[in-house]
Amino acid sequence: MATPDQELVPLLDQDGVRLTVDDALATVTLTNPAKRNAQSPAMWRALAEAGRLLPGSVRVVVLRGEGKSFSAGLDRQMFTPEGIEGEPSFIDLARSGDADLDAAIAGFQEGFTWWRRNDIVTVAAVQGHAIGAGFQLALACDLRVVADDVQFAMRETSLGLVPDLTGTHPLVSLVGYGRAAEICLTGRFVGAQEAVTSGLANLAVPAPELDAAARELATALLAAPREAVIETKALLRGAADRTYDEQRAAERAAQTRRLRDLAGLGE
Repeated sequence: MATPDQELVPLLDQDGVRLTVDDALATVTLTNPAKRNAQSPAMWRALAEAGRLLPGSVRVVVLRGEGKSFSAGLDRQMFTPEGIEGEPSFIDLARSGDADLDAAIAGFQEGFTWWRRNDIVTVAAVQGHAIGAGFQLALACDLRVVADDVQFAMRETSLGLVPDLTGTHPLVSLVGYGRAAEICLTGRFVGAQEAVTSGLANLAVPAPELDAAARELATALLAAPREAVIETKALLRGAADRTYDEQRAAERAAQTRRLRDLAGLGE
C-alpha cells in the first residue's frame, strides 16, 4: 500500500527525514527503516529544518516512521569511542566546555521543539519500537495514534544518561510525576493498551490501519476554523501554568478576539 507522502514531491529528503506537503496537511517521515529509524545529530538537524520549511498554509503535521519501528532511539554508533563519522562523539562532547556542551544539546533539541507550535497541530503515528529519542520525538507531538504493537520505553537512565530531548515535560504532563518517574527510572516497555489508558496515546489501532487512522484524525482536525484551533491550543497549553482565575481571564480574552473576528471587527 502506498504511504501517504509517496506520490508528493518532497520539500526535504535528507538524513533519514522526508517532508511532504499536501495543501494544509504536511507529513514528516523517518526514512531509515533498515536501522529502525535510529536517530543521529544529522537526523535532528533535518527534523529542525523540516520545521523551518513548513509553508504557512500547513495546519496539521503527521509524523510517521517507515518500517516496523517508529524509531529505536539513538544510533548505537554514538556510544562508541569513534562515534558517527563527521559528528562529535559523546566523549568529545563530554570534553567540551560547559557553554559549548550546553549549546550542542540545545541544538539537538531544536528538532523536537517546533512540533508544539500553536499555529499547527501535530500527530505522531507510532508503531513498533519508540525507544529513548524515539519516545521523546513521539512525545513532542500534540497527539499520538499508536499501533497495537507499539512499545514505548525511556532507556536513557539505564544507560547512565537522562532524557534530554524535551520529553520529560510532556511525559509528566500526560501521565503524572509518579508514573513518569517509574517509566524513566525502570526503562520498562509501555504497550498500546497502557499507553491509551494512561494518556500517552489518544487511540490504538491494528498496525495495518495506523496510517489511515492518523490521516482520519488529521482530517478531523482540519474541519474547525484555523484561528479557533490556534486560540484553543494556546489556552490548553498554557492552562497548567495559570491559576484558575488566570485561565478564566485568558478564556475571556481569547473569546473576545474570536467574537470580534467573526463579526468582522478584528484588527
